[in-house]
Order: sequence, then C-alpha cells, then structure tokens
Amino acid sequence: MPVTGPRTTASAPPPASPGTAAVATAPGGRAGRGAARTRRRARAAGWWPYLLIAPTVAGAAFLLVYPLLRALVISTQRYGLRELISGDAEFVGLENYRTLLTDPRFWEVVRRTFLFMAVNVVLIVVLATLVALLIARLGRFGRTAVLSGLVLAWGMPVIAATTVFQWLFHSEYGIVNWALTSLGLDSFDRYAWLANGPAAFTILVVLVVWQSVPFAAVTLYAALTTVPAELNEAARLDGASAFQTFRSVTFPMLRPVFMLVICLEVIWTFRAFVQIWVMTQGGPGDATTLLPVYAVQTALAAQRYDLGTAASVVTVAFMSGVLVVYFRQLYKQEAEL
Repeated sequence: MPVTGPRTTASAPPPASPGTAAVATAPGGRAGRGAARTRRRARAAGWWPYLLIAPTVAGAAFLLVYPLLRALVISTQRYGLRELISGDAEFVGLENYRTLLTDPRFWEVVRRTFLFMAVNVVLIVVLATLVALLIARLGRFGRTAVLSGLVLAWGMPVIAATTVFQWLFHSEYGIVNWALTSLGLDSFDRYAWLANGPAAFTILVVLVVWQSVPFAAVTLYAALTTVPAELNEAARLDGASAFQTFRSVTFPMLRPVFMLVICLEVIWTFRAFVQIWVMTQGGPGDATTLLPVYAVQTALAAQRYDLGTAASVVTVAFMSGVLVVYFRQLYKQEAEL
C-alpha cells in the first residue's frame, strides 16, 4: 500500500460573532462614532488658526481699510465745512480729481515730491550700507557703541528731532551759523536758512536721512551677519577687491533685504509730513510743499476737504505705482540672472 504523508491543512480564522460584526459595520456603531468625532476635530483644528488671527485682521481692517474707503467716498463728494457739520454731501463723481489734475501747482508739487523721495532714498540706502559694513568690521566695543548710538537716534521722537534741527539752523542762535562764522565765513552771520527755498529743502533732506539711516543700517547689518564668511574669504583669495566682493557676493545674497529697505524708505519718504509741517509748513513759498503737505493745506486753508482727500488718494496711488514699477524691475533682473 502506498504510504501517504500527513496532510497539512491551513487553519481558518474563527468566525466573527454576529454581535461584533454588527458593531463594526453599523453606521451608528462605536467605530462610526469615533470617525465622526475625528472629522469634527479635524474641521475644528482647521478653523482654529483663522479664529486666532480674526481679531487682528478685524482691527487692521478697521484702522486701515475703512479710512481708505472713507477717503475714496469723500473724494467723490462736494465736502466742505458745511457738509462737515451737516453730514449731507453731494455726489460729484470725478470732478474733484479733474480739478486737482488740471492744477499746475499740483504737478509742481508732484515733481518736488518725487525729487525729495529719490534724493532721500538714494542717500539713505548708500549711507546705511556704508554704516552696516563699518559695523561689521568693528570690534565688540566699537560695534556696541555704534549700534547704541543708532538705536538712540532712531528712537528720538520726530517732533523732538525736528525742534533740535530748528535750533541748529536758527538765524541768530543756531550753532551752525556760529560754527561757519567762526571759520571765517561771515556771509553766514544771521543767515536765515529756513527763509531760503533750496536751503530749507536741503535741511529737510538732512533731517529725514538722519532719522531714517539708523533703522536701515541696523537692518542691513543684521542681514550681513547671515552671509557666510567663507564666501568673502574665497573672493579675497581670488583677488577680488572689497567693492567687487560686495557687488558679486554680498549684494546678490542680500537683494531681498535691500528690496525691503528701499520699499520702506519709499513709503516713509512719501509720507514725510510732520518734519515739514513743524519746520516750514511747506514754505518758504512752495519750496518744501510735498503731496502730504499740499493735501493738508488744501483741506485746512481752503476748507476743501474733498480736494484734500483726493490729493491723499492720488498720493497713495503714486506711491503704489512706484513700488509696483520697482518690484517688476527687480523681479525682471532676478529672472535674467
């Protein structure tokens, strides 16, 4: 008789009990309830970050968006002193903008504003870059002293700094006239700086640059600390000068920071109002009248709040246009690299 080996049979799993299968498959079972809770928690977790930032967004919208929308509405109305008191303003469409854009004085103010902006931004960026490079080469004590001085200058209130500059350039008691006269320049004896248009314009440029360089310098210095020292060392070993190293190694790596600094300086220079209003109120004549000062003069002197608001809206449009052109040019250069 042939001998047959033992058969090997696979053991089947024990059948599930009917009660267990019902609990696992029933829609209202324990597993279904657990999955529903998981989905609810996931939805709640997805909304939670938006709920956390909702107060900030609402506050920013109330403080920024609402005034802009209100300004747009007023600029399309006839809004003078009577309308300010009564609250009843007539809708005139684009008439205020038409009046503003056909005013030769307005375009002279626009030209002066762009000149003021260009001079300030160039001087601020150049001086801040030089100061940042200087700080990077100093020792610990010198670096601490320079950074402390920059922070103190930056933290000085705008009105206080403007008042100090008024004292410095005072015609009778100013230290600038005293120093120049002591050097033998007798023509500056009792010289009225703020009564001369170009001189007043130059003083305001110096004031704005002095107030803006500290922030830009500290920002650029912080960015310089992120550049690997090995790259600069390799460039020096290849025979590159300090300027070539900065142009070919440092500046390309810090391009986004420079872009940020330039954008902020454009915004701050466009909205320079307090310094001009406290020191010259746009004078002498219109020598220091920029767009923000022009808007306030139009609104207060002539009580044409509609024209003043229209000038403010145009100022925002000009500033946005400058930033858009700058960003497009910068991105175009980055794409070509």
